Amino acid sequence: MTTRWAVVGATGMLGREVVAALQARGDDVTPLRRADLDVTDAEACRRVLADVDVVVNATAWTAVDDAEAAEGSAFAVNATGARNLAVAASAAGARLVHVSTDYVFDGTATEPYAEDAPTAPRSAYGRTKLAGEWAVLGVGPRHLVVRTAWLYGDAPCFPRTIARLLADRDRIAVVDDQRGQPTWARDLADLLLRLVDADAPGGTYHGTASGTATWRDLAQAVAVSSGLDPERVDATTSEAYPRPAPRPAWSVLGHDRLRAAGVEPVGEWRSRWEAAAPSVLGTSAG
Repeated sequence: MTTRWAVVGATGMLGREVVAALQARGDDVTPLRRADLDVTDAEACRRVLADVDVVVNATAWTAVDDAEAAEGSAFAVNATGARNLAVAASAAGARLVHVSTDYVFDGTATEPYAEDAPTAPRSAYGRTKLAGEWAVLGVGPRHLVVRTAWLYGDAPCFPRTIARLLADRDRIAVVDDQRGQPTWARDLADLLLRLVDADAPGGTYHGTASGTATWRDLAQAVAVSSGLDPERVDATTSEAYPRPAPRPAWSVLGHDRLRAAGVEPVGEWRSRWEAAAPSVLGTSAG
């Protein structure tokens, strides 16, 4: 029996990768753009998702700084919208795979955050995403919440910005006091599919690459992939780039629950970047 998938946010960086992965293996997938489904409309969610088996929610209000002044609007998408999708999926007998974020933590840890570590978001974005997690898991025990962080891919993203800046300037300065796990959207898409294929128990998982890096580490890796001297990337601090929303200093997530479910975590960030670089930087042959 063919599994029927719906991907909400299908035109975003992650959504496109999920759709492509499903199409590549011949699955029945319905890509849903914002014009196709307004997640803040509960009735529309029930109507559009009535005949599916799995819903992947790859849409969100991700303008982290803007959310500080528009928390209600961010909440409508990240929390109310997530609940609407969860209710609609449950009504259809479907499973929801909901993508969340490291911003639900306060970023003060010194070891990887476990899936059940206490949450303490410090930003409006983090608060609205945490509310979305609660809503999803409160509606359906089979639903999956997958937190990710430092996502990049074939769309505007940190590595592309760094490559552009290095092409225009002799030197650049990049934050070296925030540590996380650079994660390729294609790898996260693959992980989401593998979680569903494995019939993983409902609950919270972490979908990030393994190992740790600072933003400067990633920028230097981008320089190397661009054939440039990584020493052109200088270190600076978060204080040099004040933002309306605080950034977590520590965004390293643990993967124990994946392993317990028999699902292999994404590989080490540097080797995965090397695999991703030709596509992300637009240097693929052909």
